[in-house]
Amino acid sequence: MQNGHSKTPIIQLSIEFSLMVIKYAEQLEANQKHVIANQVLKNGTAIGAYIMEAQSADSHDLYFEKLHAADRKAHNTWYWIYLCDHAAGYGVDKDLMKKLEQIMESLHSIILSGKKPSSSVPLQ
Repeated sequence: MQNGHSKTPIIQLSIEFSLMVIKYAEQLEANQKHVIANQVLKNGTAIGAYIMEAQSADSHDLYFEKLHAADRKAHNTWYWIYLCDHAAGYGVDKDLMKKLEQIMESLHSIILSGKKPSSSVPLQ
């Protein structure tokens, strides 16, 4: 990325995860699992979108509001992937769930710290 956001580990994780989600959703679509594919794709890619929105937040509160939204989407995504992992005929790449769990842990850590990661541009 040209704008320096890729230096933030949570952004890098979310981009990697979004690319994995796109690939998985395409596999689900190819197997005629349209409804689940749509849920996984929408929720999974929204995580990174909210994280990116947080980077341009005008205030500390808005930054954390966007991260909380990303966390909610991460939990929704976890739910849909969990269902796929336990339903007959779906199957899930374990690396997908591992990457999601890394994102969730990172989000929780950032949110609990109450501070923006130091590699980001500071808020005013």
